[in-house]
Amino acid sequence: MKDPLKPRDKITQKMTRDGAIAENQTTGDTERISKRTQDADFQKSPEQQAAQDAAQLQGAASPTSPLPHVPGAAPKADTGKTERVMEHIDAAHTRKASKKAVRKAQAEATAGTKSSRLQFTDEERAAPELEKYIKKSDKAADRLDKAKAAIPKEKKLVKERTFDETTGKGKTRLHFEEKDKPPGFKEKHNPLSRPTQEAGILVHNKIHSVEKDNSGVEGAHKSEEAAERGLKYGARKIKQGYRNHKLKPYREAAKAEKAAFKANVDFQYHKTLHDNPQLTSNPISRFWQKQQIKKQYAKEARNTAKGIKGAAERTRKAAAKAAEKTKQTAAFVARHPAGVAIAVGALLLFIMLLSGLSSCGAMFSGTLNGVLGTSYTSEDSDLVEVENAYAGLESGLQNEIDAIESTHPGYDEYRYDLANIGHNPHELASYLTAKYQSYTRAEVQSELQRIFNQQYKLTLTEEVEIRYREEERTDTWTDEDGNEHTDTYTVQVPYEYYILNVKMTNTPLSTIAENNLPPEQLEMYRVYLQTSGNKPLIFGGGSPDTSASEDLSGVDFVNGTRPGNTAIVDLAKQQVGNVGGYPYWSWYGFNSRVEWCACFVSWCYGQRGLSEPRFAACQSQGIPWFTSHGQWGARGYENIAPGDAIFFDWDLDGSADHVGLVIGRDANRVYTVEGNSGDACKIKSYPLDYACIKGYGLMNWN
Repeated sequence: MKDPLKPRDKITQKMTRDGAIAENQTTGDTERISKRTQDADFQKSPEQQAAQDAAQLQGAASPTSPLPHVPGAAPKADTGKTERVMEHIDAAHTRKASKKAVRKAQAEATAGTKSSRLQFTDEERAAPELEKYIKKSDKAADRLDKAKAAIPKEKKLVKERTFDETTGKGKTRLHFEEKDKPPGFKEKHNPLSRPTQEAGILVHNKIHSVEKDNSGVEGAHKSEEAAERGLKYGARKIKQGYRNHKLKPYREAAKAEKAAFKANVDFQYHKTLHDNPQLTSNPISRFWQKQQIKKQYAKEARNTAKGIKGAAERTRKAAAKAAEKTKQTAAFVARHPAGVAIAVGALLLFIMLLSGLSSCGAMFSGTLNGVLGTSYTSEDSDLVEVENAYAGLESGLQNEIDAIESTHPGYDEYRYDLANIGHNPHELASYLTAKYQSYTRAEVQSELQRIFNQQYKLTLTEEVEIRYREEERTDTWTDEDGNEHTDTYTVQVPYEYYILNVKMTNTPLSTIAENNLPPEQLEMYRVYLQTSGNKPLIFGGGSPDTSASEDLSGVDFVNGTRPGNTAIVDLAKQQVGNVGGYPYWSWYGFNSRVEWCACFVSWCYGQRGLSEPRFAACQSQGIPWFTSHGQWGARGYENIAPGDAIFFDWDLDGSADHVGLVIGRDANRVYTVEGNSGDACKIKSYPLDYACIKGYGLMNWN
């Protein structure tokens, strides 16, 4: 009977560390088929050898040591063995440093592998307050993409398992995919390096054993060792430079990833504030909210697989929820003021009883520190002097514009496109305090000029137009009969028309602060601006009076000899009840609330068709205008008229703090309508000899 048929053995070949082998998958037998010589097997690493040699050095020298010595003297230490230990330690240090550098580069490169590019909606891109942060995010994402593209690539064989529906069987397909090359850096191992190193150590050991008997040999040996150390140092530096060069793309990619993440977090924070305007009401709490939102977003973006968009949405909801809780708490306090006051009083009493005087002192000290931390730190005189200096720069700019036609004569036309000249004094003081803390005029003079140059841009542009004018011409001619004729006609004659365009732009100080100050100083700038440095009247601009507006019923006004303007008074009285000062400060040119009493007076004058006087500060702008025009009356001036400006000096320091409009006077009192009296428009009255009345700006209505 014939032997049954049996399939052939399945033989496969594969590579191992010892070379190529053939494996019989039917029997399980393996056979080495590689013809290369196997690598030497070194049982001990340099680190292990160094540790062993160091342990041997701790024992006493052997009495049978071959080292020569003077008879009767103690045996000399084996310096050769010491040198050998140092050689091993040096080799181990080099390998350890190399491995550490590779691991560090790998960690940096693998810190983030996903793209951080955000997708923005049309509504987000259309929002002016988000434009800056969208540009930063896109720019950071572009840098990240460029850095990732610079990472070396490699093709890897990938096995893909697919299912064929027609046959109902699975198939395996191999294909190459291009992937980022891992940042691994391995030095090529030379099998002869260890024997060469051991041989060198042995030679040095032998020389050490005899060099003490010959100073010439010792000196030459020391020189040789120094040269060898120099060569080894140079070799290490070359290898280190090569490693740094190879790993640079991975370091750049990790750095770009961190920058992109920071830019995206910044956008998400400002997007949250844009969607929830109520969160920006208080700069002190806003600073805390910013840190919380950023922390929450960073946590969500790192630890969730849902990505940036989901993290941002959750962060927005958390912020909105926190804001809503704050709003609910405030509403409860408003509904139950008495109960809350009792509860707070009881709590404070309880704290005082438990903590004692020391803890209460610490509590009040914390409150005091909070107040001091939001206050201008410069002297009042320095604050006013710096403000006057900046107002002087603005006054010089106005004089330059007024003299344009005399300093640049000869033009057919002057065209003006001028923004308002003026600033919020508290914006300037907040900026300088955030940057310098305490300052004098001499210390910030150069900074004032730099800010002024950034705020105001005056450009003069010459323009030439070709225009045509009609000219009359006369021609004389003689006909065939000798008769003389005269014809008169008109022609279009071209000529050059010269125009000087005068343009002045005003960049708000708030924008300059955002561009110039780092984030920490910018936050403090906003806090100082919100609190007015706890000196709201330092530059003038308001009244602390929180009482109600007065009633003019029954007042018997005494008319003076100067003509007044009742129309402007009626307009001002119609504004009584306005809170916050809008639209007066907006009309003046400010993009946010300022101390607006002067803006209110200027607005009233402007509504009646007057371009002057126009001022936003009492002491530095308003009073100088009236005095320079010879229209000033000191306190006690009796011939005041409706529509005149009245200036106040609340702290009697010689500087005006507040301004209003005169309604009229009777025998004993002067009646006014004032903006920013307790942040509202009110009707007030004062004795004619009231000490805080600094004087009157006398309007000329003729």
